[in-house]
Amino acid sequence: MTIKLGLHIPNFTFPGTAKDIFANVVAQARAAEAAGFDTVTVMDHFYQLPGLGKPEEPMLEAYTTLGALAASTSTIQLATLVTGNTYRNPAHLAKAVTTLDVVSGGRAFLGIGAGWYELEHEALGFEFGTFTDRFERLAEALEIIHPMLRGERPTFEGKWYRAKDAINEPRIRDDLPIMLGGSGEQKTFRLAAKHADHLNIVGAGPSELPRKLEVLAERCAEIGRDPATLKTSTMVRACVAEDGEKARQLQRAHFAKLGVDLDALSPEERAARTAGQYVGTVDEVVEAIKSEVLSTGVGGVTLYLLGGDGNEPQAVRLVGEALAPLIA
Repeated sequence: MTIKLGLHIPNFTFPGTAKDIFANVVAQARAAEAAGFDTVTVMDHFYQLPGLGKPEEPMLEAYTTLGALAASTSTIQLATLVTGNTYRNPAHLAKAVTTLDVVSGGRAFLGIGAGWYELEHEALGFEFGTFTDRFERLAEALEIIHPMLRGERPTFEGKWYRAKDAINEPRIRDDLPIMLGGSGEQKTFRLAAKHADHLNIVGAGPSELPRKLEVLAERCAEIGRDPATLKTSTMVRACVAEDGEKARQLQRAHFAKLGVDLDALSPEERAARTAGQYVGTVDEVVEAIKSEVLSTGVGGVTLYLLGGDGNEPQAVRLVGEALAPLIA
């Protein structure tokens, strides 16, 4: 499993009513599949995230959505970016992603991270704990999940979780991939080196990627793993349109929804607010991703499109057809 070109769908605020939401998601996934994307991911959240919208904006439950997408697509890989470990019992999570793999005919993989959105935990009754707690829980969870995805029956007794001869049937393969998401060099990278097939480096800008890749190679070397066996990708945010000004209008609208007037900011403030975003025509965005991101040596990109104007499938098609040949 690897991600060369992934489409991330983190936003479910579209024109129309709640009945129209999933049709838009399907249209994006199908457009991605047709345009050369190899993966579609959704967030594992219950409230919309700060920086994308207000908590009360629409948010679909991840594994229900992915199961429905499995029936609406035929070749594209499906996963979360990423599952919050704190939201599910690890044996239950292993069962859920294995079922998704069966339903999709072998197109699922497990994306997982420690969990971080405190508001969701407090509001919905999930235990949040400290930063250390969450990574301890993730490390224990992987000791159960990893063998269950490989046809083993783990018995485990830890501080946070336990399992006894845990069965996971049916499966269609014994190597269902695991992807960790994050940029933490001490904890996330070590867990990725030990357990993962893929690492999506979230939260690191292009200038940080070369160092991140070097540290990841060091973490693999510490346990005698060949770094080439741990694939990598990174998140890229973009506003894309056939007309550059239209793309910039989409970016302004995105920030206006968050209560920020980009045109009223100083150049320094604007640069800080829009850091890591690629805005313009397809050619402009693709060239920037090629020169600033792919040139670092990262293996692939996961793209999410800012906007939410109802034209996402068209934008997905345009950027996918332009980017896919560069990272085939």
